[in-house]
Amino acid sequence: MEKLDNSMTYQSDLPESRKVSCISGNTAKNNEKGSKTLQLFAAMAANICVMASGISMGWQTPLLLMLQEDPVNEDNPIGRPITEEEASWIVSLPYIGTWVSCFVPGYLSDRFGRRTVLLASVVPSLLSWALVGLGTSIEVLYAARFISGLSISISFALLPIYCGEIAEPEIRGILGSFFEIFINAGPVFAFSIGPYVSYTNYCIACAASPALFFILFFGMPESPYYFAAKGRKEELIKVLERLRGKSREAVEKEADEIEIAVQESFRNKATVMDLFRNKVNFKVLVLTSILFIFQQLSGITVVLFYSEIIFASAGEFSLSTSVQTILVGVFQFLGTCFNPLVIDRLGRRILLIVSSAGSAICLGLLGLFFYLKDAAKSDVSNLGWLPIFSMLAFMVSYSIGLGPVSWTIIGEIYSQEIKAKASTIFVFICCALLFTTSKYFTNVASAFGLYTAFWIFAVCSLLCILFIIFFLPETKGKSLQQIQDELSGKKR
Repeated sequence: MEKLDNSMTYQSDLPESRKVSCISGNTAKNNEKGSKTLQLFAAMAANICVMASGISMGWQTPLLLMLQEDPVNEDNPIGRPITEEEASWIVSLPYIGTWVSCFVPGYLSDRFGRRTVLLASVVPSLLSWALVGLGTSIEVLYAARFISGLSISISFALLPIYCGEIAEPEIRGILGSFFEIFINAGPVFAFSIGPYVSYTNYCIACAASPALFFILFFGMPESPYYFAAKGRKEELIKVLERLRGKSREAVEKEADEIEIAVQESFRNKATVMDLFRNKVNFKVLVLTSILFIFQQLSGITVVLFYSEIIFASAGEFSLSTSVQTILVGVFQFLGTCFNPLVIDRLGRRILLIVSSAGSAICLGLLGLFFYLKDAAKSDVSNLGWLPIFSMLAFMVSYSIGLGPVSWTIIGEIYSQEIKAKASTIFVFICCALLFTTSKYFTNVASAFGLYTAFWIFAVCSLLCILFIIFFLPETKGKSLQQIQDELSGKKR
């Protein structure tokens, strides 16, 4: 107190010119321009991890036909053609690995730090690629695919958190949009490389992605929120100096705000049960869970990861199945890049409705083609363009709405203290449905025809439109309190 009084007396005794000088100096420090370069680079380097996950998820797409070839392709590491059942396990096992481990990354990151756990994801990733490249039995391939899911769960759980915690508010949206861009760039890479190199070289090229992530991300800073949670104020200030490109004095206020925010989150710490005890939270949980169920039942996993088999089943076309598959990945990537340009102009509901309607029409047309070809035994030689057109249009439709907007709503509709718990539940739901659709698609197609599978997905997309119109609230331009009041029936 004495120091404070002396300081105040000293300031009051200063000449007017010195007072102005001190005030100007403090203002200058608070208004330091700084640099956002490290924030952008750290976010891009971190997102190479999720690109590696996208490569792992799409790895098998260019290979399934080769692995099922009879007589055996000399590049087939198994030494025999795999069955449809084995192919479905190869596609779906990563999601089992992600499903069983999705609750672990959050706990580890709170204990060891976001950066440390993200770097550790390289271990299961490289191990899975080593097994894929060197294994000579279907069992080893199964183990490799399951292990890859462990690294996928880390990137999905921690990357949005890390990017949100290192970013200044004005670029938080940009850094958050990297996730969808990089995850969709992964399959494009896999689809573009796989058909044109040997099996071994393909595995090496895929393994280069997590290795590159480790190299680029190793020198990046830890999340400042982690240091605040651990009470390590000095390290918190130093990491903010690096991230903001500012002096110590200029970041001390932000450091204090982060500490206050972390302390507040500890005081309001929520559990998973709070999602069920609170009436509004439970309503939000039901609505968003249904939205995510419809998202996965739109058929995105099947269209993306079985695309080469679907094109082969459709018959000859002027483009090879490999080129058509590459186009599918590219169109999904372009659709994702388009979404940030319109989401804040058009709103969430309209994008979801347009996306669901487009998906339903495209899947319906795709089912019609296979019905005419396989069930009605009609001549479809003049409709050879329809499968590629339907699948490309589907990818664009899904990518402008159902894919990214669903995750945007999660960020807007839940309160801060419950958001992380809710996100974990949705990763759990998504992985369960990803496994179900990718594993049993071939079973349904074999028993009832490809057209039946696509029509089921189309019906689910139509039901999603009704759900959005009658039940899902618009979140564009609304505060959390406005959304919560609307859901609870309060009038403002």
